[in-house]
Amino acid sequence: MAVIKDSRRTRVKPRSAPGRRARLRRFAGLATMAAVNSDKDAAGAPFPETADIETASDDYARRFAGPTGAWMLGIQERIARAMLAGMPGARIVDVGGGHGQLAVPLCRAGYAVTVTGSDDACRRRIADVLQSGQCRFVRGNLIALPLPDRSFEAAISFRLLPHCEAWPALIRELCRVAQNAVIVDYPTSQGINALAPALFGAKKKFEGNTRTWRSFRHDEVRRAFEDNGFRVVRREGQFFLPMALHRMLRCRPLSAGLEAMCRGLGLTRRWGSPVIVKAERVATQGGGERG
Repeated sequence: MAVIKDSRRTRVKPRSAPGRRARLRRFAGLATMAAVNSDKDAAGAPFPETADIETASDDYARRFAGPTGAWMLGIQERIARAMLAGMPGARIVDVGGGHGQLAVPLCRAGYAVTVTGSDDACRRRIADVLQSGQCRFVRGNLIALPLPDRSFEAAISFRLLPHCEAWPALIRELCRVAQNAVIVDYPTSQGINALAPALFGAKKKFEGNTRTWRSFRHDEVRRAFEDNGFRVVRREGQFFLPMALHRMLRCRPLSAGLEAMCRGLGLTRRWGSPVIVKAERVATQGGGERG
């Protein structure tokens, strides 16, 4: 685990998780804020970034079906929950999170979660937590969110950045609506994942529904956050070996054993992918905050 410490980073005061009635009051306020949402812009054209429609589909969810898929999602959830430690019951916006990989477990853990999506189709896989009142869904432009500045303690976005053409705009919006922290994941071109483009054909043949994606260097993600008044304070790789390999193996104990060995050797810390990063708002010398 790579932890980047900085004495200027914003600290979040722990608090107890709110009850269901308090969450409903928060959601009612957010509903008023987002009352002008539409699945199209004012000119009637589709939103410019709609990659979340695919990741919120049943077809995409099948890539994580079975014991191996559950194991992979468990690692993602464990890291994300650790990065949210110290913010129990916080208001969280999950941008493009209609896949439910984090929205559902976070709702059940007592967080007040709002999911944003570019289409109403992105509601379907989180229907249970929406109907129970544990979560809200806001339809809108993912790179021009219909939400006020700093209206959530934290903003998260998973399975979206590598498929977003205007990814700097996505990071800008995540930073704008987050009071304290932003957490995102991305594949890195540093390490064994650098071979991914050469293996794309084989990956697509096996998985069937593989999309093209963009890999990132850590520095370009770091700079994008710094441009918006945030500093990366923590970075952790999920897997050393390609996720497609684990899907092909279809053996959770073998995959878990291989990854445990790689983690123990320090390979995942240096070259793991996808990477999950946490960035926090930078406090200025005068006691205020940038952004």
